[in-house]
Amino acid sequence: MSDPVVVHVVGTGTIGEPLIGMLARFGKELGVDEVSFHKRTPLTTDRSKVRALMNKGARLAVDEDRRNDFIKLGMKPSLEAREAIERAAVVIDCTPVGNKMKDDVYSSIGGNVKGFIAQGSEFGFGKQYAKGINDSALKHGEDKFIQVVSCNTHNISVLINTIAYHGGKKTDNLIDGRFLCIRRSSDISQDDSFVPAPMADKHGDEQFGTHHARDAYHLFGTLGIKPNVFSSALKLNTQYMHAIHFSLKLKEDVDKKAVLDRLESNHHIALTDKRSTNSVFSFGRDHGIFGRILSQTVLSVPTLTVRHTSEGSEVVGFCFTPQDGNSLVSSIAAALWFIDPETYKEKLKVFDPYMFSEV
Repeated sequence: MSDPVVVHVVGTGTIGEPLIGMLARFGKELGVDEVSFHKRTPLTTDRSKVRALMNKGARLAVDEDRRNDFIKLGMKPSLEAREAIERAAVVIDCTPVGNKMKDDVYSSIGGNVKGFIAQGSEFGFGKQYAKGINDSALKHGEDKFIQVVSCNTHNISVLINTIAYHGGKKTDNLIDGRFLCIRRSSDISQDDSFVPAPMADKHGDEQFGTHHARDAYHLFGTLGIKPNVFSSALKLNTQYMHAIHFSLKLKEDVDKKAVLDRLESNHHIALTDKRSTNSVFSFGRDHGIFGRILSQTVLSVPTLTVRHTSEGSEVVGFCFTPQDGNSLVSSIAAALWFIDPETYKEKLKVFDPYMFSEV
């Protein structure tokens, strides 16, 4: 009898919590026999969340020196932290210390673990990945560490790949890509880190501006493509959604209808006639999974325009980022790819109802 397929999630934050829930809820369809998760700090404010995840069938793992503290607060662990990692087929790290965990723990783990996955903040953790963009770059037996790019990098990349690159068929078409990431202040689940007024981000990278374009560049770099991209970021005093203003200068002369046809043909993209983040967020709350839209972007059709230039054309518009949603799908995709690269795409179809064509 073969060993059970176990996926272990480290962290229960804005990505970790829904990820654990999705894996537990759809475990049978995904071919996952067991889900475990690590919680570092015992808090009464998190007790309801931990219990809810355990009620879904996920197993709690904690550090041995905090086991009794969890029990005192009514949360009974069934695994020790390192034990949970060693018995897993795949480990998905959803913390801001993924690189440190790689150095301190993951690199020394062998045996049963097929691969480790970290999130968008952990640049350098492993090969960068976004579902539907660079699946062909993943090499089974070679790649053991994968970094799922951030939600805004997913958005930027799917726009480039669909509008400029024709889904990877015309990768020399982009002259220049500019992106302004208009970020929410914090998640609705968070009580801190809220800004009182719009705050402009620094351009910390001379070539790319912010990490969003840098990560998109390296994501396409896994396919041997080097896009000319630059991003800026601005944080607003809202908790709803990120938005992106984009400008794609193309070599080809294209019209708006052709651009819309390309967008409609990509099932990772949702179109909308809405122009406010609150209305799009509300749709996700009402019709998404765990309140999330799993599309990689929601593009506002009324804002889309095409300007004809002497070089070709410039496609301009606004879109909304289904934060966490796109990263959640790519995290699960990477985990299933580690387990079986031949079947992961078919298994992911269970989430198709939450990848909307229209919002």
